[in-house]
Amino acid sequence: MVVVSNSSSHKEISIRRRISNIFNKREDDFPSLKEYNDYLEEVEDMIFNLVAGVDVAAIEEKIAEYQKENAEQIMINQARKAEELAAAVAASKGHLAPTDTDMNPQAGIAIEPGQYAPSVAGGQPRPTGMAPQPVPLGGLDMQGYPFDDEEMMRLRAERGSRAGGWSAELSRKRSLEEAFSSIWI
Repeated sequence: MVVVSNSSSHKEISIRRRISNIFNKREDDFPSLKEYNDYLEEVEDMIFNLVAGVDVAAIEEKIAEYQKENAEQIMINQARKAEELAAAVAASKGHLAPTDTDMNPQAGIAIEPGQYAPSVAGGQPRPTGMAPQPVPLGGLDMQGYPFDDEEMMRLRAERGSRAGGWSAELSRKRSLEEAFSSIWI
C-alpha cells in the first residue's frame, strides 16, 4: 500500500497545474495520434521526475526552452481554454454571453467575437462572444420524442408495468394470500 502524504499530493498538484499550463497542446495540434501520445508521455515523465526530485535542473531548463519557443502557441491554447470554459459556464447558468454589439464597460469599446476584453481582476483575458443557443423543441418532449396522445400514454403505462413482471392477477393473488394467512394467527 502506497501512502501519499498531504504535502506531496499538494506538490504534485501544483506541478501538474504549472506544467499543464505550459504544455497545453491538444490532439488536433498533432498530425497523428502516436505523436500526441508521445507528447503526453514526455509530459508525464517530466511531472513524475519533478515530483520525485530527479534531474530537476535539466527539466526546468527544458521547460524554459519550450516556453520560449512556443510562447505564442501556449497563449493561444490558454485563450482557447478560457473561451471554452466561459462558454461552458454561461451555458450551465443559462445565460447568454454578450453579443457582437455589446460594449465593454471598462474600455467603452465594442468587442468583436473572439476578441478578449480586459478582465476585472487577475490579468487573465476574459473571452466574449456568443454562447450556444438552445434548440427549440417544437412539439417534442425533453428526450426529443413527439408528445403522446392519451391512448399511447395508456399503452406505455400498461406495457411498462408488465415489463417489470407486475400484473393485476398477481396483485389479487397476493392480497388474498395475506388476508387468509392473517385469519389463522
